[in-house]
Amino acid sequence: MPKTAHFGPELFTFLRELAVNNERGWFQANRERYEEHVRGASLRFVTDFAPRLAAVSRHFRADARPVGGSLFRIQRDIRFSRDKSPYKTAVGIQFRHEAAADVHAPGFYVHLEPGELWIGGGVWHPDPPVVRRIRDAIVARPDRWRRAAHSPAFRRRFELGGEALKRTPPDYPADHPFQDDLKLKDFVAGASPAESAAIRAGFIDDVARIFRELTPFMRFLCEALDLPF
Repeated sequence: MPKTAHFGPELFTFLRELAVNNERGWFQANRERYEEHVRGASLRFVTDFAPRLAAVSRHFRADARPVGGSLFRIQRDIRFSRDKSPYKTAVGIQFRHEAAADVHAPGFYVHLEPGELWIGGGVWHPDPPVVRRIRDAIVARPDRWRRAAHSPAFRRRFELGGEALKRTPPDYPADHPFQDDLKLKDFVAGASPAESAAIRAGFIDDVARIFRELTPFMRFLCEALDLPF
């Protein structure tokens, strides 16, 4: 039986229109489109990705629950934001570590946004103690970090991203060979394929391959935090 794509162009069409009509009346009028082409398609992807994720690591979870699972809710938290737009205009999927209590533990990610795909993994906006443990691990095991995040194969495929300090943080050597990495406040790496990649039948296998290629990087982060990979 030939493979079928989990996502269609309708997902990106909906998100583009939502960006222009980001208000509750429009969303409710188009809710069936959202349920079929965005939420439903994403949950099917999570379900079908579970065995592929287990082959990468059995310590990460593909949770297809409609609420509280791998799929981020589309509603924005506007309580402390000047932007009162009620909805996100992107699809976010996170495959969390089994030990994670929140999004600050290592995780794999799939981000689908019109004109902007991102597939990767890492630790996003961690608390200061988590940042310190990762920095300490880089200092203690520089050769391991070099293989995990600076091998030629890794650098050809991925890019370290996230926020960073302007200066090397106190208590860390300013002349360390990875001083730029010690400035990082986020430890994430990923690839950004074209939007068209998401509507291919083989997209689910592309994601699995990228996650496998990120294994040394993710293993380093997990070991720095005393988590199994």
